[in-house]
Parts: sequence; structure tokens; C-alpha cells
Amino acid sequence: MGGMKHIRVERQGAVGILTIARRERLNSLDVETAQDFRRAGLQLARDREVRAVLIRGEGGVFCSGADLKYIRDGGDGDDLGYLQPDTGKPDGGYGEVFKQILEYIHSTISEIRRAPKPFIAAVDGPAAAGGFGIAMSCDLVVASERAWFEWAYFKTGLTGAESSTFFLPRLVGLRKALELVLLNPRLNAREALEWGLVNRVFPNDSMDLQSLELASELAESPTAAVGVAKNLLNQAAGMDRLDVHLDVELTELARIANGPNFAEGLAAFFDKRKPDFENE
Repeated sequence: MGGMKHIRVERQGAVGILTIARRERLNSLDVETAQDFRRAGLQLARDREVRAVLIRGEGGVFCSGADLKYIRDGGDGDDLGYLQPDTGKPDGGYGEVFKQILEYIHSTISEIRRAPKPFIAAVDGPAAAGGFGIAMSCDLVVASERAWFEWAYFKTGLTGAESSTFFLPRLVGLRKALELVLLNPRLNAREALEWGLVNRVFPNDSMDLQSLELASELAESPTAAVGVAKNLLNQAAGMDRLDVHLDVELTELARIANGPNFAEGLAAFFDKRKPDFENE
């Protein structure tokens, strides 16, 4: 699949491998990368020759979510046109710039859940904010020993998106989900395994090989039966509400991103200081 700058797609037999290759920005997603992430994700989900998919990051980082520098700088005025025709950069906040990125990520997450094949997140290094959400949306998650997981949205005064507030109560229960959100612990790979966020932990030096071996094993499964079983489990987990919830996540995050606390959180993030949030 050509023409993509920061997303790489490979095939190893019946395994499709999607790599976020933007290490200089901690594999964060600006709008171009988010568009290509969606393009690659949809193609792998719908390609009948691909029977399992690995999502990974390059250079010892999984993904840090939406690119905050891109958001701080106002996004892409041309691409914002379909959200706010003839206005360019929005006034008064950052919500529309977030929408510009998250609409592509959210549609990819929805496709991952609908795909009649397993998606495996191979987390090597940090998975934070949107990267955490992308990992949680996959069917299985494997982690290297150096991996860590953090919800992280409150650090900049945000509310959570990229499916995290949908999947966390289903994965760990409401009480533990509230702990992850309100107290925001940074979980290492073994802790994430204990919490039920991760299926397996692999040594750093064999992470790529063992992840591929697991995906190859899954690709040898009876494809039709896998698709049906995944769909049945989705139904049992209330996955029919996912798209509605993603829309609410996006609406609420965009609303909060237009307020003063996100502006303060964003400034503090780049100033490397503790934010001074007000009671909005």
C-alpha cells in the first residue's frame, strides 16, 4: 500500500502488520497519519487474504495518541474545511482540530471491532491516551517487558476518547476503570497483565518474533468460526453501543478542548510544568 508517509503495511503470510512509524513524535497521529491509519486499518480488516492483523509502533513506542503539537499549532486549515467551511483555524479552542484527527481514529476502532478476524496490539514501550485506547480496542494485547500503559487524558484536562471510556469498564470492571481514570496510574507490563489489560508479556528482544508467531497461530484458525465467535462475544459485551459511545466521546472531548483548562493543560505540557486547572 503506497503513498503513506508514517504508516507502514506489510504481509507475513496471512498476517497483516500495521506499523505506526512516526517515532520522532512518539508515534502520535496528526491528521495525515490518522487518515492513513484508517486507510490501512480498513484495508487489512476487509482483505479476505489477511486472517489476523498486528498493530504495532516503531522504535520502542506503541502510540501516544493525537499529536498535541499539531493540535497546538491549529491543525490543517484545508482539511478543517469539511468541519467548518470557509473558516480555517477555529476560534476559541481546539475542539475542531481534535475532531479532525479523532474521526479517523474512531472509525478505525469501529472497523477493528466489526472485522471478522483477530486484531492484536503489540505494545512495545508506551501506550498512552489515544494509544492506550487503540490498544484496548484490539481483540488481544501483548506487551514487551518495557511496555507501559497510561490513560493520561486528565494530564491536559481532557475527558477521554479513542474508545477508552467504553472498553475499560468492560475489561476491568467499573471500580478498577474509575481507578485508572481518576488516579491515572502508569502500569508496567506485568501490572497491566494482572489488571487484565494485557494477554501476554514477552521479553524485549523477542517481542517482534513472538508477536508474529502468535498472530500466525491465529491466522491458522478456522476463519469463519473465528468471525462468528468474535461477533457473538461482541454482542454479549454490548458492542452494538460502541459507535454511539465513540460519537459521545468525540463530542464531549471537543467541547472540553474548547475550554480554558485544556488550553492551560496544553501549555503546561509543553512548558514541562504542573498545570493549574480552574473550576470551570
